[in-house]
Amino acid sequence: MDLTGKTAIITGAGSGLGRAMAYRLSQSGAKIVANDISEENGEVTARTIKERGGEAIAVPADISKFTEAQVLVERTISAFDQIDILVNNAGITNDMLIKDMQEEDWDIVLDINLKGAFNCCKFTAPHMIAGKSGKIVNVSSRAHLGNPGQANYSASKAGIIGLTKSLAMELGRYNINVNAIAPGLIETEGVRSHAKYDMIIERAVKVTPLKRIGKPEDVADLVYFLVSDKSSYITGEVIHITGGRY
Repeated sequence: MDLTGKTAIITGAGSGLGRAMAYRLSQSGAKIVANDISEENGEVTARTIKERGGEAIAVPADISKFTEAQVLVERTISAFDQIDILVNNAGITNDMLIKDMQEEDWDIVLDINLKGAFNCCKFTAPHMIAGKSGKIVNVSSRAHLGNPGQANYSASKAGIIGLTKSLAMELGRYNINVNAIAPGLIETEGVRSHAKYDMIIERAVKVTPLKRIGKPEDVADLVYFLVSDKSSYITGEVIHITGGRY
């Protein structure tokens, strides 16, 4: 599954899942545009890829902002002339019970997680349509099923699924595949730094059939498959990667 000659935009590539995805796709020959709201974190990802012999640039942008997403795409075209792959990974949580949730707590999560994905699809799709080819992977979450204290996050990740299915129908005629992945608990830096890390892991493992939590590489490998030619007849799907936990 060689990605040589392909250009991939990965949002939220400055850490965690996004960084693992960037490394995995680069290993297979893709040119990486590492987007992150943190210029420093994005640069670390891009620099590491180049040190390993790959090709990458870092493009800082707040993809929840319409014009910044547009600039991200424009800079990608300027650097690499094409966009073959878009992975909408950038996202945040801002957990609290609905009785405590304020308008701004709702808005910031929906703006980054859902509107950000829309913005990037909006500006990327015309280039894929022109090339009559493309792969879009939107990162949802097991949380789309609903979690207490995550009304904003769960709504944003359920919205990602609706966006994915709509775009799969809309863009399929142009040979563009649009799929979503829904990870469960994955051991990222953010999870490891949680004050209740041990308790979270213990509880999750008890209800996970595979008796472990996921690694970023597990998710990156799934994304790799979905952006490769091996997934050419898969579109509009939501693939859970949860170790069997629902």
